Amino acid sequence: MTSFLFVYLSVYSLAHSYLLRKIRAAFLLDRKARIGIVLFMAVMIAAPIMVRLTERAGIEQGARLLAYTSFSWMGLLFLFITLAGTVDVVRFLILTAEKAQKRKFTQARVSPRQLFAIQAMLAIAVYGYGMFEAADIRLEHIQIASPKITERTGRTCIAQISDMHLGLIVREGRLKRVFARIEEAKPDILVSTGDLVDGQLNHLTKEAGLLAALQPPLGKIAITGNHEFYAGLPDALDFTEKSGFTMLRNQGVVVGGINVVGVDDPAVKSLGKGRADSEHDILLAQPKENFTLLLKHRPDIDSDSLGLFDLQLSGHTHKGQIFPFNLFTWFFYPQRSGQLTRLNSGLLYLSRGTGTWGPPIRLLAPPEVTIIDLVHTDELFPAECTERIDRKSDSR
Repeated sequence: MTSFLFVYLSVYSLAHSYLLRKIRAAFLLDRKARIGIVLFMAVMIAAPIMVRLTERAGIEQGARLLAYTSFSWMGLLFLFITLAGTVDVVRFLILTAEKAQKRKFTQARVSPRQLFAIQAMLAIAVYGYGMFEAADIRLEHIQIASPKITERTGRTCIAQISDMHLGLIVREGRLKRVFARIEEAKPDILVSTGDLVDGQLNHLTKEAGLLAALQPPLGKIAITGNHEFYAGLPDALDFTEKSGFTMLRNQGVVVGGINVVGVDDPAVKSLGKGRADSEHDILLAQPKENFTLLLKHRPDIDSDSLGLFDLQLSGHTHKGQIFPFNLFTWFFYPQRSGQLTRLNSGLLYLSRGTGTWGPPIRLLAPPEVTIIDLVHTDELFPAECTERIDRKSDSR
């Protein structure tokens, strides 16, 4: 946590320093204006930390207002810096080329004030679109054929949600829209692949009741993500169980003739909350004749587990949530979000996530509810075992 806070404060302070430099280049500010802007930026830098402290003090309305304000500002700042930084890089390249060629490529010049105004308006416009995209819940529908799905079992439909981040910002309204997408598909099983809750659990009684009311025929299964540990594991487990989920913590169950195995997020070790059992041993203990579904929050591939599962469902990355953060998440997790990845043995599906973390927007990373149809095939090694069925959205 200390390392995280150091990195956060350093990076976020530098981002604000860059913005301040742009403001000072665009406007002639007197001393009072400069002091006011600096104080505002200092409050915004500290605000995400203050949100958590306010939550823990039980001041929920204050924490919610502060969360909306500070995380919305964070999103706007990131978009502005992305636009302004791109312009600065392009201008630097042009100036370098002009010096090398000893001639001007263009006579057009834009004043710092005009440029700042254009970039600020674009950032606000993109933020508005990002709010729309965050509400545009996609229904991703895929089909997997396997000889391990018996003719007697027939089609089994699994709905996956991931990274809901229920808390101060993601609340009852979004959950109802998600449920509308799930109910369209009439799944047999609902699985949550971690981060069902955010950093703190405050007055989520309505949300727990809504989740509990959703009762697919073969039940609901959840696993831990890193935010379950940040929120406080006992409270997170209590909320998940009140919501009607069976929590799998390094264990497997047989549901409708399918092995469902859930493993804890690695945060269980880094936060000193316990010991993560061997994924290989858990998978090895499952009935070999059944289709094996592995629920794992992060899209890490354990080479020792290959051949022991047929499909891994993961989340965690949000596909970066706001472009171009997807470039950073791709660096750590090169698997492609929103589509199936063939492994040496088995398949991986990496969800883009269903909710939002931090800024309540998404950009080029729409949220999703994933519907996986498992169907029977007589082929031992089907040549084409996956197929995209449809892609629908709902921005209600």
